[in-house]
Amino acid sequence: MYDFAVVGVGPAGARVARRAAEAGYNVVAFEQGTVGTPLACSGHVSLDIWEFTPEGAREALLQNEVYGARFHTDGPGSRAYPFYKDEPVSNVIDREQLDRILADAARDAGAEVHEHHTVTGVEEGSDSVELTVSPDDGDSFSVEAKMVAGCDGPVSRVRRAVDLPEPDEKLHGVLGFDPEPDHQDFVDVHLTVPSFFAWRIPRGEAGVEYGLAARPGADRDVRARFDELTEAYDAEIDRFCSGAIPVGPADSVTSHRVFLVGDAASQTKPFTGGGILYGMRSADNAIRTIEPEDPATLSAYERAWREELGREIELGHWLRRAYSLPKPVQKLGLRVTAGEIGVHMDQPTSLFSREHLRSYLP
Repeated sequence: MYDFAVVGVGPAGARVARRAAEAGYNVVAFEQGTVGTPLACSGHVSLDIWEFTPEGAREALLQNEVYGARFHTDGPGSRAYPFYKDEPVSNVIDREQLDRILADAARDAGAEVHEHHTVTGVEEGSDSVELTVSPDDGDSFSVEAKMVAGCDGPVSRVRRAVDLPEPDEKLHGVLGFDPEPDHQDFVDVHLTVPSFFAWRIPRGEAGVEYGLAARPGADRDVRARFDELTEAYDAEIDRFCSGAIPVGPADSVTSHRVFLVGDAASQTKPFTGGGILYGMRSADNAIRTIEPEDPATLSAYERAWREELGREIELGHWLRRAYSLPKPVQKLGLRVTAGEIGVHMDQPTSLFSREHLRSYLP
């Protein structure tokens, strides 16, 4: 019997597997396809990403450094309101390769990581959890573990199997890539999508990432809005992908011997939809607090990740409300606050930091 079985080997699942193996636990992890594919997540991340990657990862992953963002209340060519620092505020990385590097780090720590293995059944018992696993090229088999980590994304099979709450909301996100190199050091954000936004991210030699997210059933089709964005930029899209972005979090992400991490737990930023760092921080909280032999320790995980991220998520919901303000109010707010900033892109609480408040001083 394994101490931990991990379902899904994105950043959150790979981090759970790595940290559990480093702690001396017997760990197995399953990914239904090839790690890193299909892509359904932006590669724009905070500088904190390097705290969670092994040595040498930055050289393999970094595509561009970003110094700020230009906000627009209308489409391309409209007035821009810049927010910036005199040093990099974020990085653009090879998002698919990130998953592979994190999965390899879990293997190096001693975790068994199996690709092309789909978990089709989850049976939770009093002393263990039994998983039914179906490999692409063989017969199904069973795996028993003391604890199971559901890290299988916004449409989580593990979450449904143990009847944990669904995300409060699921946005429909789309991404497309133009291969034309772009070395600009600012991203563009367009507040033109109901309840959310659209973006353009330069990726250096790797090209440009375009994207947007919206509630399903908005006044216009999400793909149609995306096409309008890329046509306005005269972009030539050679790759396109889409996926759900969970927004929450739910009231509970644990059952008797199952816990959720990452998108499966809606551990995402409500104001951007990003969840890479929130998921990996929650993974660290999980392995720090959960004892495989003792289901009662799952409550410590619930407390720990909410204590670390709860206030950031709450403030993130407030920030997102600004996306739906009347356009004249948005323009006034952007005009007043534009300029040098002292904020951290993963931490809305940094809006009240000394560094950011000093940026308003002459």
